[in-house]
Amino acid sequence: MRNWLLGLSIAVLCVLLSWALLVMLARRLPPGIMRDLAAFIPDCVTTVRRLRADPRVPRRAKIAVVIAGLWVASPVDLIPEFLPIIGPLDDIVVVALALRYAGRHVPRDVLLAAWPGEPRLLERLLGSPGPGKKRRLQA
Repeated sequence: MRNWLLGLSIAVLCVLLSWALLVMLARRLPPGIMRDLAAFIPDCVTTVRRLRADPRVPRRAKIAVVIAGLWVASPVDLIPEFLPIIGPLDDIVVVALALRYAGRHVPRDVLLAAWPGEPRLLERLLGSPGPGKKRRLQA
């Protein structure tokens, strides 16, 4: 029993140390795409909270965004988080799809106001609005 407890303690310590190392390395990233990707998930969580509380967001878009937020917060993943580079990929894909869906139903200025990160990253994710969307947003 003692060996099992010691092994579990060492495993937990290794996980905590790896998280601390990742946080330190993420803070040292130079500005650019890697830094933007490191901040993507926290920015998405903040956006989910803001869009959920915004009365201008339709119910269907709120449901999609909340499901994406729950997916990110869930400990169950299709790809385990401890795998370098590809670990958070399933979270990023689900959130990106939910934001693209919300981008079709929510005015772009509302999405940009809810996004705390670099606006060009969200603009790139959403793509350029079609001619019909431009008219609808200006009206």
